[in-house]
Amino acid sequence: MNGLLVLIIGIAILVIAYLTYGRWLAKQWGVDPSRPTPSHEMEDGRDYVPAKAPVLLGHHFSSIAGAGPINGPIQAAVFGWVPVLLWVLVGGVFFGAVHDFGALFASIRHKGQSIGEVIADAMGTKAKKLFIIFSYLTLILVVAAFASIVAGTFSATIKDGVVDTAASAANATTAMISLMFIVVAIAFGFLVYRRNTSLLVSTIVGVAVIVVCMVVGMNWHPLYLSNTAWMIIVGIYITVASVAPVWILLQPRDYLSSFLLYFMMIVAFVGIIASTFTGGGAAMNIPAFTGFTDTVAPTGTSLGYLFPALFVTIACGAISGFHSLVGSGTTAKQLDNEKDAQPIAYGGMLIECALAIISLCAVGYIWNQYSAGEVVNPTQVFATGISAMLGSIPGFSGTTQVTYSLLVLTVSVFCLTSLDTATRLARYMFQEFWLAPGETTESVDGYKKVLTNPWVATIITVVLGIGLGLTGYANIWPLFGAANQLLAALGLLGVATWLGKAGKNNKMFLLPMAFMLIVTICSLIFTIKSNFAAVTAGGAVVWPAVRLVIAVLLVILAIVLAIDGVKTLVSQKKQAA
Repeated sequence: MNGLLVLIIGIAILVIAYLTYGRWLAKQWGVDPSRPTPSHEMEDGRDYVPAKAPVLLGHHFSSIAGAGPINGPIQAAVFGWVPVLLWVLVGGVFFGAVHDFGALFASIRHKGQSIGEVIADAMGTKAKKLFIIFSYLTLILVVAAFASIVAGTFSATIKDGVVDTAASAANATTAMISLMFIVVAIAFGFLVYRRNTSLLVSTIVGVAVIVVCMVVGMNWHPLYLSNTAWMIIVGIYITVASVAPVWILLQPRDYLSSFLLYFMMIVAFVGIIASTFTGGGAAMNIPAFTGFTDTVAPTGTSLGYLFPALFVTIACGAISGFHSLVGSGTTAKQLDNEKDAQPIAYGGMLIECALAIISLCAVGYIWNQYSAGEVVNPTQVFATGISAMLGSIPGFSGTTQVTYSLLVLTVSVFCLTSLDTATRLARYMFQEFWLAPGETTESVDGYKKVLTNPWVATIITVVLGIGLGLTGYANIWPLFGAANQLLAALGLLGVATWLGKAGKNNKMFLLPMAFMLIVTICSLIFTIKSNFAAVTAGGAVVWPAVRLVIAVLLVILAIVLAIDGVKTLVSQKKQAA
């Protein structure tokens, strides 16, 4: 199959979907540009701060993307390019974009609060508590994993107490550029929000300075620290970043980061076009369909059956529960106008779908290397494929290594972006858990006043996340895929019940919600089966037992909330009749 043709058809479908289905959803739900948003009604200079649409899109896209739309499609390519492409397009248009748009819209109609509060409004406090506990624990796992990944991309290689500077140069470069990037973001936020500098001028200058930072970082990187040292530094950073006003760091850093991702996508698009016309990329070498079971297993471990593996493996490129937390956590508190909800939430998800298709083209270009197990790390697969495509352009053969390094660096930057967003989201969740309907962090006293304090909530979150990152997050990370998709199902459920209560059309949520619940439960059943076998086989049984217990609890949670949700929807239908 021609890679360029796949990309063009995919993008055309996504654009048509945005202009038709996206606008239809906005009309069905009653998006009102004249209605004040929480960022204006509750502006506090810290969490609730109106942001211009391009800035907020940059934050939202940077936060939801990360490495997800790259990792998922590449790993799921073992089933063939057709299943991957179909799920990215169908899932993205009718599942993920609806999920993200709905979560953001429901949140701005609930004072910018999380989906937990939306669920409380329609299903009661018990459902809210269960959702928040589950979401918070999922975010702790995200903080642990991304902190570990970031520290791993920064840390030096130390042998016998001596730093191997040659082996550590790439990581030191990434660390230096990331630190300078934070300084640039703070300066950008100060100029735009305190000196009212033109956004266009600030953007041009900011992007130019980022390029300078990258050049400087590649040639000067004096920090060679251990993994533990970087974990501590990252912990301190995300503690401050979670509490700091969004205008000084979160908004500007994510906005500027988004240009790296846009640049990466443009470079990839150019590479796909070039490789097609130079003859090297005229056909993706991936089979259209390899079967209902992963027999390729490039890493040595099979993904198992296409159902449910495909729909759990490809999350961010189609639908991801983490997106509902971002949309209803940070984005909703910064939305300047309701009309911006469609381009930021629905449009942001479709841009992610486009990145997922690009990732599919990248793995297709080096499929023989991937399937043979020669290059299997998704980030490396993506960077290798795209840089090789660009290298096929006459006169560009010598740029392959530089392009490869820049692409890996770009992916690493987004891990840090998702990390501090996840920390802030966890802080919000922790605070909301202790509040009864009608209460705010300002109105409560006693132990609630202490536990809802931003610093207290953040420190507890960071200690748990960094502590888990330093110990054993990798042992329970395999459950994240199912947990994340369960979160998506519950997000769909929450918005559907709220729309039903408001008397608005919620039918577009019902099929995606049911499908994602079935996918999640089936995936967890496979997990329960494999870990039960590991426990009964003897040997090292502690972590298999932990995973077994968590998987069982997740199934119970899914069933309990699904039953409550169905009861609520049925009751709403009877009342409407």
